[in-house]
Amino acid sequence: MIRKVKSSEYPKLVDIWESAVINTHDFLAREDFEYFKKTIPNYFEFVELYVYINSDEQMTGFIGVADENLEMLFIHNDFRGKGIGKLLLNYAKDRLHVNKVDVNEQNDQAVGFYLHQGFAQIGRSETDGQGKPYPILHLSL
Repeated sequence: MIRKVKSSEYPKLVDIWESAVINTHDFLAREDFEYFKKTIPNYFEFVELYVYINSDEQMTGFIGVADENLEMLFIHNDFRGKGIGKLLLNYAKDRLHVNKVDVNEQNDQAVGFYLHQGFAQIGRSETDGQGKPYPILHLSL
């Protein structure tokens, strides 16, 4: 089941984010990981957040969307490879009209996932939105 996130659930989203990032963003410097972990909740209020709840009623992944752009897609590492990311992405495309996503160039798994789902690169930035040295690929359907 996919549903909107309640603000009281933000701490659980941070847990999902942490599990996902630790296992997919090995290029992040430790101090940058800590910075992002501390600041990620600040971004929650600026996006529409949706969570995937599995049959055991566990929150296992979430998306954040703003202006037809997928701003966040994170799956708890214990549940990766089970199709949850594809379900959330399809929900975002079909119901929220998402047609763009930015992704860390160094996150090979995510880049491959989005390309496989029909996105194509339309641009590249040398740094991320905070000016940190993590190149961003701009993708569109």
